[in-house]
Amino acid sequence: MKTQLIGCYRSFKTATSNLQSSFLLVIRLYWGFQFMQIGWGKLHNISGVTNYFTQLGLPFPHLTVIFIALLEFGGGILLMLGLASRLIAVPLASDMLVAYIVADRKALLAFFSDPGMFYIADPFTFLFISLLILTFGPGRFAFDTLIAKYWTGYDNPTTS
Repeated sequence: MKTQLIGCYRSFKTATSNLQSSFLLVIRLYWGFQFMQIGWGKLHNISGVTNYFTQLGLPFPHLTVIFIALLEFGGGILLMLGLASRLIAVPLASDMLVAYIVADRKALLAFFSDPGMFYIADPFTFLFISLLILTFGPGRFAFDTLIAKYWTGYDNPTTS
């Protein structure tokens, strides 16, 4: 009986582990597209976003808008492709952390006292996804994995 349970658990673990790369692909495609859309929207409304950044008190609001818009647009494309995934996840996560600090400070400060307020804030999912890709990598279905396999001859999506 114990051996059968262990065998069943191992089969279950193998089956669910095989879903990891597909799950990461779906995450990268969906949220990469979302990042890209947000960046695209900022690029097409630079004056409006510059006014908003000015109200928030950000330094050099016009240059900041252009930088953030290009980061989100380009970073979204890189996430979708799975190219430089872990590298681009760092500035994207930083972008979302700054968004929390500057635009959703009340939600950020509610991290312990009112977690619901924290995780319904706009930056939460983008921050979470950036940290997820930074931590777990892009998965098997990514250019990062193809490049790593080509350079090293080793096929391991968790090291990409």
